[in-house]
Amino acid sequence: MDDPKKLEEGFADDVKGHLVEEEETRSFHGEKGKTSRVDDTSVGGGQDATEHCQMKEHKSTGLTEQPAAQKQEQTALVLTKPPKTKRIATLDAFRGLTVVLMILVDDAGGAYPRIDHSPWNGCTLADFVMPFFLFIVGVAIALALKRIPKVNAAVRKIISRTLKLFFWGLILQGGYSHAPSDLSYGVNMKLIRWCGILQRIALVYLIVALIETFTTKLRPTAISPGFLSIFTAYKWQWLGGFVSFLIYMFTVFTLYVPDWTFVVHHGHAAGKYTVKCGMRGHFGPACNAVGYVDRQVWGINHLYADPVWKRLKACTFSSPASGPLREDAPTWCPAPFEPEGFLSSISSILSGTIGIHYGHVLIHFKGHKERLKHWVSMGLCLIVLALVLHFTDAIPINKQLYSFSYVCFTAGAAGIVFSGFYILIDVWGQRKPFLFLEWIGMNAMLVFVMAAQGIFAAFINGWYYEDPKNSLVNWIQQHVFIDVWKSERVGTLLYVIFAEIVFWAVVSGVLHKLRIYWKL
Repeated sequence: MDDPKKLEEGFADDVKGHLVEEEETRSFHGEKGKTSRVDDTSVGGGQDATEHCQMKEHKSTGLTEQPAAQKQEQTALVLTKPPKTKRIATLDAFRGLTVVLMILVDDAGGAYPRIDHSPWNGCTLADFVMPFFLFIVGVAIALALKRIPKVNAAVRKIISRTLKLFFWGLILQGGYSHAPSDLSYGVNMKLIRWCGILQRIALVYLIVALIETFTTKLRPTAISPGFLSIFTAYKWQWLGGFVSFLIYMFTVFTLYVPDWTFVVHHGHAAGKYTVKCGMRGHFGPACNAVGYVDRQVWGINHLYADPVWKRLKACTFSSPASGPLREDAPTWCPAPFEPEGFLSSISSILSGTIGIHYGHVLIHFKGHKERLKHWVSMGLCLIVLALVLHFTDAIPINKQLYSFSYVCFTAGAAGIVFSGFYILIDVWGQRKPFLFLEWIGMNAMLVFVMAAQGIFAAFINGWYYEDPKNSLVNWIQQHVFIDVWKSERVGTLLYVIFAEIVFWAVVSGVLHKLRIYWKL
């Protein structure tokens, strides 16, 4: 009986109606188990492995020396034995690309503000990271829960993994860890940040995976002909996404946002500010329903204290880079705002729903052309819809609010990138140029914690000479990159590429060879 943790590829060749190819892979957390594949480097190796497996089985059972009836019985047993798998490497490569993008924009975004998060409306390179994570989590859920032997066991696994994700999110982004620059640790519980990247992924994973689990016996085992059959077969998943859409849209357009106040501490002094609102359906920084819900649910002291809207032109002359606030800046500029808040996380469930649809297509459609027709057409439609909503000023593309147009635009982009990777890696077999992404994707949780969250750099910084600034990490960045290139911007970018991305690609490759993976 299959383990519900397995991510089954659904990438099968039908050998006399019985042979089905399977694999065990990971979700975002870099989960990896024992794989049954023979050739993980060749896209075309699966069928050859099947034929070789069958020939070897015939030889070992000595069919030519046994009675005809016994031959037929043993032949049937051979044909129903699952062959060794052929892996779809696109899954790991896409996951690895997302982690690489996160490292790049987090650590080089300060030097290159154009790739950092958009201060408000619009979409930059950094704004693709979160929805790309949620998209690939959705794809992984579809494969992991393709066949569920025991619903109760699957639910326990889902809840356990959700709690682990939430725990790590609190440790890394709740204020307990101050890595990599600050060597101290600990958080004032009056100021702990309850939301974050892993917390949002945990919520989306929980909702989407539970819907997939509880509806496994309500959907047909075979998809009927027709382009829309894949949608009707999984109508409960789409219903869940539609409910999250309705909750978000109804709230942001109808919830009344009153005036609100906050306090900013400057050393021993404190300043109290009042933001005038008294409106509904506003998509600006100060008076949107997303921020109001978070202030009511979590409390203003538990929100992210350094929101990206501080880089708006209305707040600083340094825009789009960070800088001191203008003297005539609006009162809301120094206010906290939660980019991974409650209402925006409800909207993000739709990103996971779209991802799980791509996984369903991967399972039910075996031909490259059929898969790509569904993936590319849906990706393009989502992008067009998002652009229409944005440029007609109906619903702006906004990562901080996780607006519907932002969901469509980023999910469509994820679908197009996923399709491109699938063509290059799994159809054309151009796998070697993307191996470093696969390796990182196989240990995504490890690289996320150690590199993107700066835990490894903080560990190295802990060994300093006389002053905490005299650490190996700072020395390498300053003397090997910045001083050599005579440019802080170029030096920072090269440091991120070689000392972080390339370094962790090599580490991930070594760990892959040793079969070591961080599981949640």
